[in-house]
Amino acid sequence: MSAPHRDIDPATELTPDTAHPSGAAAVLRTTTEVRSRAHALLARARRGESKWFRIGDDAALEDTARTVAEVTRDRYPWGPIPYHSRWRHFEAGGVDRLKQLDELLGADVHERERARTRIDLVLVSVLLDAGAGADWHYTESASGQRFTRSEGLGVASFHAFTSGLFSSDADHPLRVDAAGLRALVTDRLGAAFQVSENNPVVGLAGRAMLLRRLGEALADQPEVFGEAGRPGGLFDALVGPYGPAVPATAEVTAHEILTLVLDSLSRIWPAANAVDSIAADGSDMPGGIPSSNPAFALGDCWRHSAVTGPGLTNGWMPFHKLSQWLTYSLLEPFEWAGVRVSGLGELTGLPEYRNGGLFIDSGMIVPRDASMLERSWKVGDEFIVEWRALTVALLDEVAPRVCKVLDKGSDELPLACVLEGGTWAAGRVLAQRLRDGSPPLRIESDGTVF
Repeated sequence: MSAPHRDIDPATELTPDTAHPSGAAAVLRTTTEVRSRAHALLARARRGESKWFRIGDDAALEDTARTVAEVTRDRYPWGPIPYHSRWRHFEAGGVDRLKQLDELLGADVHERERARTRIDLVLVSVLLDAGAGADWHYTESASGQRFTRSEGLGVASFHAFTSGLFSSDADHPLRVDAAGLRALVTDRLGAAFQVSENNPVVGLAGRAMLLRRLGEALADQPEVFGEAGRPGGLFDALVGPYGPAVPATAEVTAHEILTLVLDSLSRIWPAANAVDSIAADGSDMPGGIPSSNPAFALGDCWRHSAVTGPGLTNGWMPFHKLSQWLTYSLLEPFEWAGVRVSGLGELTGLPEYRNGGLFIDSGMIVPRDASMLERSWKVGDEFIVEWRALTVALLDEVAPRVCKVLDKGSDELPLACVLEGGTWAAGRVLAQRLRDGSPPLRIESDGTVF
């Protein structure tokens, strides 16, 4: 038996009151809303009502699915396709860094503490995973290999973690805690990532700020993250009802993991996106509740004029890309600890450069004005918000078609594996073929969304 969903009141089984900021925020933190609003924008674009995009026909969608299937076969010709997660980047260059971490921990570490440590590592690493830019690289001293982009960020964050950069306790370097994060200075993070004038990473200051904000959030919620404020507390918060020894029957859902991540960490995002006491028509809501309340923070959720919804959710298009990427990356630490994670299909695809670039480069998402691909955009611009929403919806449509080409069922190849096989890699392949790896859109990044 799993813990109750936090987006529904288990006592009343009623959906939250969207006329109140806390209820609206709870609704906007669900993947149901991400998915339904994304599909509504896709249907609108197909009707020719979008001022930004046209949508390719069924032939283009089938071609895209075949491209993804071909890339999947090339990457995983044998054996099962793993989840799309940060752990794949820890395997970059053929190095088993999970094994390295386990060796550093030692054989006598309890499985629950091993799970906490893995969660500490992957949570910080995911938050550092926004686009690095084309000019940055990381050279791993042990292997002598040079890594760029997501793989480079993954390897760099792994070694920053194992060096104790995020721990305040010199006797326990293999952990992340609130005090260690709050004391993190940008220069130290830059040094760990080998950043220099000739090796710049996009949004370094924003990444360091995000980790400091994470430290504040961890310290403020000991009921979730413990007195030390460790990200690994997520494991205890979700599996705690099963007792100190995790039984083989322990189970959580993917959305329960995501909901706890969003409820506890939405406040860390620097984007000033929050449900406040202003109604959609501009009038004051009763109570005058300020938007600075962390319970109302939305993070990766943006305004779009064509998105509709009840109450204070009207006009908001939620994504929670990094939070969902984190949830995908938490699946394995829970499973390795003997906890079954169900409901993987509740999570959505990830709207970022590679998945979104795949659909632009394959002709599924076509800007009405080609010059839109030449200018620079901000994350909150409606053009970018809609592109990301269309990406989420089209990933739902292309996934079953990829399964059909590969002759696999959706239970055998869930979206988490299609992404890995998959759409993300196919987006990179097309970008490499067309633009030497650069994404088709230029977006001003502070290192906290893309």
